[in-house]
Amino acid sequence: MRPRAQRPEPAHSRPAPGPSSLRRVEIEIGRAKRGRRAYSFDDIAIVPSRRTRDPEEVSVAWQIDAYRFEMPVVAAPMDSVMSPDTAIAMGRAGGLGVLNLEGLWTRYEDPTSLLEEIAELRGAAATERMQQIYAAPIQPELITARLKQMREAGVTVAGSLSPQNTKQYADIVVAAGVDMFVIRGTTVSAEHVSSQSEPLNLKNFIYELDVPVIVGGCATYQAALHLMRTGAAGVLVGFGGGAAHTTRTVLGVAVPMASAVADVAAARRDYLDESGGRYVHVIADGSIGRSGDVAKAIACGADAVMVGSPLARAVEAPGRGFHWGTEAHHEDLPRGERVQFETIGSMEEILFGPSRVADGTMNLVGALRRSMATTGYTDLKEFQRIEVVIS
Repeated sequence: MRPRAQRPEPAHSRPAPGPSSLRRVEIEIGRAKRGRRAYSFDDIAIVPSRRTRDPEEVSVAWQIDAYRFEMPVVAAPMDSVMSPDTAIAMGRAGGLGVLNLEGLWTRYEDPTSLLEEIAELRGAAATERMQQIYAAPIQPELITARLKQMREAGVTVAGSLSPQNTKQYADIVVAAGVDMFVIRGTTVSAEHVSSQSEPLNLKNFIYELDVPVIVGGCATYQAALHLMRTGAAGVLVGFGGGAAHTTRTVLGVAVPMASAVADVAAARRDYLDESGGRYVHVIADGSIGRSGDVAKAIACGADAVMVGSPLARAVEAPGRGFHWGTEAHHEDLPRGERVQFETIGSMEEILFGPSRVADGTMNLVGALRRSMATTGYTDLKEFQRIEVVIS
């Protein structure tokens, strides 16, 4: 009797090749293409455990390198959110404010009138006018002045540059006394290839720098692992911008954040073993619009979150109810837009309450603390182990 032939696995459920830790189920998109399913924060939910705690017994403190923060919240380097004054306020509140060192505050001595003009622009004219405003050159002396203002206030000083401008301005930034250097772009890789100019060698740059570096964005296991190998203290997960971003529409590039954070957390785990114990922080950057997203990001493995749109709703926000990122005024291909938000309260109320709404836009830190207490966890590292389900 002829042996019965084994039925082949259906293509839609065949594991992708690769190491067992990365084995995944792929779905057939068409005969020539398969892809795995990925999930956003809206697609998942946190599962309660057998234990609960009092919120007062929960710690949401976060420490990266030598710097300790009372909350795992980093304010995004976006001109609509961070000015020197709001970065100082963020630091005094217990978080980290990152100033965009290629923004209005380093191009103009006093950008107040320009921020007012941007808030008054209507329709399609906004993008073109913003391109004109941001065409002004960066003034190195203003980089020094803004960082000095933050340092004199006694907060942790953090500034952000794009990979393209990092080599040009890095010495100025370090000389100004920055505590933490952020290299942030839509997508940052450890292996940028260019025939036009010499790309930034991240590994050499970070090795020669005396301050910790946070770099990103990235959204995959392999990209994150390569960034971790450069010596970065932290990696940004996502493409930044979030609500003000149109990268998916313009470039077709996007990865749902729950899956992206979980993949990068896996890279952190494997790099921890590979490096003999070096821990790299994972910071979710994008799609963090409400307090539930903060909790879900930590649950997926993030150590902290970088937020923009929640803080754009603050009375103190420089954007005056509008929000935009660096991609919104790109000279050749804008990949963001100016979006409007309702101003709902002070920065302190948005971070710590009391909340006057039930939609998760206020008291972000209080909601995270209560989510951890409801599921029985006392600190962020423990909370990363919480069970989640696809909802």
